Amino acid sequence: MKQATRYLRLPFDFDLAALQVDLQRLMPDQWVPHYNDQAAEAGYWHCQALRSPHGRSDDILAFSNNQFLDTPLLARCPYFQQILQHFKCETCAVRLMALAPGGVIHEHTDPGTNFEDGLARLHIPIITDPGVLFWLDGEPIHFAAGGTWYMNANCRHRVENHSAVHRIHLVLDCIPNQWLTDIFNAAGFVANPLPKYGDPNITDANVSEIIAELRQSGSAAALSLANRLDAVRHIQ
Repeated sequence: MKQATRYLRLPFDFDLAALQVDLQRLMPDQWVPHYNDQAAEAGYWHCQALRSPHGRSDDILAFSNNQFLDTPLLARCPYFQQILQHFKCETCAVRLMALAPGGVIHEHTDPGTNFEDGLARLHIPIITDPGVLFWLDGEPIHFAAGGTWYMNANCRHRVENHSAVHRIHLVLDCIPNQWLTDIFNAAGFVANPLPKYGDPNITDANVSEIIAELRQSGSAAALSLANRLDAVRHIQ
């Protein structure tokens, strides 16, 4: 059985010079400290929002119940706009993410940010160095500049910048559709297997107790679910 994909290089390479020209169009005072201050050492991790809830430039949140819209910062950057048009799928948060020289983003997970959960987080490195490493479930990987990289952020991951440059990535949160699914499959994507019982909170260790509770409830829906779980439990 093949191991599920933790990272994947997609078949899109972008003009590094054009990426860096657009980067220069942005104002240096627009960088916002990342909100997850538990994950990084103070002062090292900053962002700029190109698509955000309500289109606010100062909102770098990755998730929101509000509609994601282009920000005024994106309006300054024609090549970034071309890149977004290249992806024939919906995008939510789109951010520039910078990690200063010597910066470390400590090991953490970002639940709900993998392809199988309905969100593909793509990195396009603009400024980087071989000394910038992502560690995904203990495996080091360098994302090369100008390429397009998927990272399953549900994995345990950390980032270390052992270089003298500010590492800057363009990061797109994409909603998978058939177009993106076909791209992933052609690139060799291997999905995580679905939970045995359809719910990651139900396991072989607790399924008997859950079945008993459902049957004790006595409702038709509970009994139907108990029977389905019991049938799955006996599949070898």
